[in-house]
Amino acid sequence: QVQLVESGGGSVQPGGSLRLSCAASGFAFNRYAMYWYRRAPGKERELVAYISSTSAYITYEDPVKGRFTISRDNAENTVYLQMNSLKPEDTAVYYCKANRPPGGPDYWGQGTQVTVSS
Repeated sequence: QVQLVESGGGSVQPGGSLRLSCAASGFAFNRYAMYWYRRAPGKERELVAYISSTSAYITYEDPVKGRFTISRDNAENTVYLQMNSLKPEDTAVYYCKANRPPGGPDYWGQGTQVTVSS
C-alpha cells in the first residue's frame, strides 16, 4: 500500500539546522511531484516547498526562501527538506505529500514535529 514516512524532526535552537526525510513506497515515486507542507499550532496547513518528478522545477514559499532546500533521490524513493537558519516561527508539524498531475490523488505522510526554541 502507499506509504509516506517522514523522519528527521526534533528540537533545535534558533539558527540551527535539521534535515527532514520522507520515504515513499507503494507507488511510482519517480512519476510524482513532491511537496513539503507544515502546520503550526493554531494555524492552517501551509505549503513550504515543491519539487517536480525530475527535480527540474523547484519552488519555495517566501517564509523559507534562502533557508530551506528541497531535493529528492528517485533511486531511493525519498524526498528531503534541508532546513537551515531555523526560526521559532518554523515550529510546526511537517508533512510530505505526493501528487501525480494532472488530477492524480494526493498521498500524505503522518508528519514529523519540528520545534525551534531557545
